[in-house]
Amino acid sequence: QLQLVESGGGLVQPGGSLRLSCSASRATLATIAIGWFRQAPGKEREGVSCISGEGDSTNYADSVKGRFTISRDNAKNTVYLQMTSLKPEDTAVYYCAACHVSLLRGTYYWGQGTQVTVSS
Repeated sequence: QLQLVESGGGLVQPGGSLRLSCSASRATLATIAIGWFRQAPGKEREGVSCISGEGDSTNYADSVKGRFTISRDNAKNTVYLQMTSLKPEDTAVYYCAACHVSLLRGTYYWGQGTQVTVSS
């Protein structure tokens, strides 16, 4: 069964950048739409971005459009989330999972998450 592991989180100042990675093991994710989701303290988990299996279709939450970019390298079995112009409100635990692109909804194969903290 596919396992997803997130990495790349950390502490960054407002306006800074981070790149998150979602690496797959035990199976290929080449045909699976993969997305990023986040959950801030006291808030519900929300969809951030999702990319189709071939990488030809993407979707973003309005709150991150123009700042975040999702991409994938199927040869490396990895999906990335490049985050720029980070804001304190981007602080959350970020998860990757299989997703429904148009609905920006996670389905299964949830990772354990990586913490992103935006603070001066």
